[in-house]
Amino acid sequence: MKSVIKNGFIRLAFVNILSNLMVPLASLVDLAFLGYLDEIRHLAGVSIATVLFNYIYWTFGFLRMSTTGTTAQARGSGNDLEIKQICLRNCLIALAIATIIIIFKYPLREIGFSLLSATPEVKASGISYYQSLILGAPATLLNFVLIGWFLGLEQGGKVLLLSVVNKGTNIILDYIFIVRWGWESGGAGTATAISQYITLLVGIIFVFKLISLTEIPQLIKNIWQPQVIRETFILNRDILIRTFALISTFAIFTNLSSYINTLVLATNTLLLQVVTLAAYFIDGLAFATESLAGKSYGEGNQEQLKILVKLSGIISVSLGLIFALIFCLFPTPLFSLLTNHTQVINKINSYVFWLIPILGFGGIAYMLDGYFLGLTKGNLLRNSTLIASLIGFLPFAIVGWWLKSNHILWLALAIFMATRAITLSKAIPNITVEKFSARRETLKDDNEQTFLNPQ
Repeated sequence: MKSVIKNGFIRLAFVNILSNLMVPLASLVDLAFLGYLDEIRHLAGVSIATVLFNYIYWTFGFLRMSTTGTTAQARGSGNDLEIKQICLRNCLIALAIATIIIIFKYPLREIGFSLLSATPEVKASGISYYQSLILGAPATLLNFVLIGWFLGLEQGGKVLLLSVVNKGTNIILDYIFIVRWGWESGGAGTATAISQYITLLVGIIFVFKLISLTEIPQLIKNIWQPQVIRETFILNRDILIRTFALISTFAIFTNLSSYINTLVLATNTLLLQVVTLAAYFIDGLAFATESLAGKSYGEGNQEQLKILVKLSGIISVSLGLIFALIFCLFPTPLFSLLTNHTQVINKINSYVFWLIPILGFGGIAYMLDGYFLGLTKGNLLRNSTLIASLIGFLPFAIVGWWLKSNHILWLALAIFMATRAITLSKAIPNITVEKFSARRETLKDDNEQTFLNPQ
């Protein structure tokens, strides 16, 4: 059994890592294009606008996360009908949310930028980026659902292809809009929005290979079952709160960086890109953990889960530490790829060692995020992140802001990661065999009921 889990995990993780790498690499190209412009305000402007978009988009990251966990569990229990209904149900939820975002795009912009600290020139660049990128909201949220669905089905190859399409077109359009046409930050936003719609088109083609058009009317008739909707709402609510707290932590970190000065903001932006890049590596492992944990949960197999969490944990921590050490040993040549501003690179050399504790503890936290998402234990993720944000991060961040100390800001972020890792690790033994068995019977009963009473 151990070798089967190991082989399946490594295969799925490898594909997911390749897929995930497309995201930060494209972001790094964005920053490189902007970082080499004559004025640093475009890089800083996109940085603060990204804080706002993290709220607008990643607050609804539950569309991806809950889709993966519930799809994997339905697959483990053999409920083919529910697998298809999950896709359609969550796509409709995504469209409803995206419609609201588009309707309220102007007040969202005004409120968001009024709360962000930056010079008028930096804000102007950020607003230009926002105006272009917000138009991609429908495609972005629908892509969350489709990627989550394919992950739940363990179809990492499709996720990889979607990522290649998305980020490949994004990089090409970045070059055209920023370098060739001189659209600066607005060009970066336009390139990203267009690439999302191209990706959605490819994703829809994949979906219709698994769901025929003739099935859709029957699927929609049974899509809003009260018990399923209630469970979906509770799970999405918990993941939303968890994600909101997570995003808020990084948003506060970025905003407090700007309070110190623009140079610190630019420095921390590039260091956070390294954290993000490492996170996408580790998230490839977390996504594999999520898919396999959900499937094992649906099957009621606790032994597989024990093997999975140990294997994933060891690899995730090792990967995070290796990543941190590489950037600590070679900061100047690596960060010179992103900017030619020597004052930024010099600043980075003073803070790069903070990557070691952040990515060490982060490796554990990211992996356990995937594990508990696969088990659809949103309440555990919610509580862990709230504790880490409010107790682990915020007090130290306030001290760092008060003293205008960037080192204390990074200490606050390290404590945040450590708190998440510790609280989630302590929750692992609380999952018992009885709970798995009970859940398996529930899934089996739901499956039989759905087919016996399709109306």
